[in-house]
Amino acid sequence: MMKANAVGDFFKKYTMVLALVVVAIFFSITTQGRILYPQNINNLISQNGYVFALAAGMLLCILTGGNIDLSVGSVVCFTGAIGAVMMQAGMNVWVAVLAMLAVGLLVGAFQGFWIAWVKVPPFIATLAGMYTFRGLSNVVLQGYAVSITNKTFLNVFGGGADCYVPNFLGGGSLNMTCMLAGIVIVAIYALMTVRKIAVQKKMGIAQSITGTVIQTVIIGVVALWLFWKLAQYKGIPTVLIWIALVLLVYNYVTNRTAIGRHLYAVGGNEKATRLSGVNTPLVYFFAYANMGLLAALAGILTVARATSAQPTYGQGYEMDAIASCFIGGASAYGGTGKISGVIIGATLMGIINQGMSIMGIEANYQRVVKGIVLLLAVMFDVLSKREKR
Repeated sequence: MMKANAVGDFFKKYTMVLALVVVAIFFSITTQGRILYPQNINNLISQNGYVFALAAGMLLCILTGGNIDLSVGSVVCFTGAIGAVMMQAGMNVWVAVLAMLAVGLLVGAFQGFWIAWVKVPPFIATLAGMYTFRGLSNVVLQGYAVSITNKTFLNVFGGGADCYVPNFLGGGSLNMTCMLAGIVIVAIYALMTVRKIAVQKKMGIAQSITGTVIQTVIIGVVALWLFWKLAQYKGIPTVLIWIALVLLVYNYVTNRTAIGRHLYAVGGNEKATRLSGVNTPLVYFFAYANMGLLAALAGILTVARATSAQPTYGQGYEMDAIASCFIGGASAYGGTGKISGVIIGATLMGIINQGMSIMGIEANYQRVVKGIVLLLAVMFDVLSKREKR
């Protein structure tokens, strides 16, 4: 009975990881291995940079009680449009970038005010924002596409042919700088795991050392394989650095800060959290202001990759972010979810998108598949909650 329970707990804990492995194997077979080509892996990262940024912010909104932000796609378009127009007018690239981030933060703060203190339901407030900022995007662009030619902007944020970390070590067809970076990252991760085990042992905290070691080895092997694949193409795309930075920062915020604990507490029981002295409106405000900031970053990554801004950019982005969170284990009721789950969810969505594209599946059917995957993920969460009750 204990073994059966252990197996059941294992599958519940790692359901989405196993699903990711199965989906990756499926598309490897159906595409004759093309999805694992170095260039396709590079494209997978570059094309989905905005998803990771938006999903990290969306997770914080969902933690507050299953709330979402429907406006992020429009904010991506709006901030991208502002930056493109500023750079086309000859504005300094870094002034334009700061302006985009500031506008995104102001948009998020504006929506956060109505949600936190006026008590407008998040769905309604952000739905209004979705229409408003989509319209303003068209106003800024005057209905036309605006090209971006600034090489610094494109190289730093992932657009054009040179948006890769330079190869300082050579290596011929294998980018040795990329390989060294992968080895160093895995070594640091292993040392952090050893330190965590030692600290928990010293504090007398129960832990499964074998399980932790196995998990660390698997993650290390996957990371080295990823960097080996990237090294066979052009190396580390700059967008990967932005993705890693966002994920590391928000992993720290959700796990190691007071505001992170408050986000989980509000989602778990808002009334009890408020009675314990937490300023719950401020928690909501932070979640949505932060979402605006990350939507601006996603806007920067989007227009950099496309080397232009267009009135249609960002359509459906909110759904990709929401789906990544729920597929990655965030609860539809709030209070549950991790950045590690966001990584799994966003990667799974990216693989599904790219795998079906390589297979030549029509876009409408791709949406059907993504909808079914999202429904299954939420259904799993609902059934799990029902079992616990």
